[in-house]
Amino acid sequence: MLTPQLIASHYPTVKLEDKVSLVLQMMDDYDVLHMPVTKDDKYVGLLAKDDLLDADEDVLLATLECQLIKASVKEDDHFLTAVKLCVDHNLTLIPIVTKENEVSAVLSNMDLLKAMAKFTGTEEPGGMIVLEMEKRNFSFSDLGRLVETNDAYITQLNTFVEPDTNLILVTIKVNKFEISDIVATFQRYEYNVRYYFGEELYTNELKDNYDSLMHYLNI
Repeated sequence: MLTPQLIASHYPTVKLEDKVSLVLQMMDDYDVLHMPVTKDDKYVGLLAKDDLLDADEDVLLATLECQLIKASVKEDDHFLTAVKLCVDHNLTLIPIVTKENEVSAVLSNMDLLKAMAKFTGTEEPGGMIVLEMEKRNFSFSDLGRLVETNDAYITQLNTFVEPDTNLILVTIKVNKFEISDIVATFQRYEYNVRYYFGEELYTNELKDNYDSLMHYLNI
């Protein structure tokens, strides 16, 4: 997913010729802690609200040019690049710039959060299983095959190396909520299931049996 494919929020840019007081007011109006700054319609950087609070409200932004954060994404960047920059610099928004270094759109944290939700498949219905394993045991094809033996398929898969154990945590999203058969298959093939989220057929069957017994005793 490239950055221009995201639905960007409508945030303005400010100029080096603007006063600090004006920009502070705009930040309050738009509830952000950063603002893109331009010079001659070219992007020059992001200004943080903390830097403005320490400045005289009547001075121009040009006096703070050395404090600008040089962060932006290009139109052919993946949106995860924008996510990383926001995390690295603790940004509330980040601009998308053209090849001519002009601001074409501005992405907020919420824009990126929505994109991340879509990217990770959280909007799609289904259950989730988290496995832990040694790096050498990870095989996407093997995991996919085991899921497919239960008439399901993987809609999303993400990996994360746990620093303390150096194990890979594999988060698998599947296309159905009832996942007890998939969990059982992984366990049968000696995969360590860390945890899972979904409906359990076994639990439902136990409850049905209990309800049937109580109904029988009440007759």
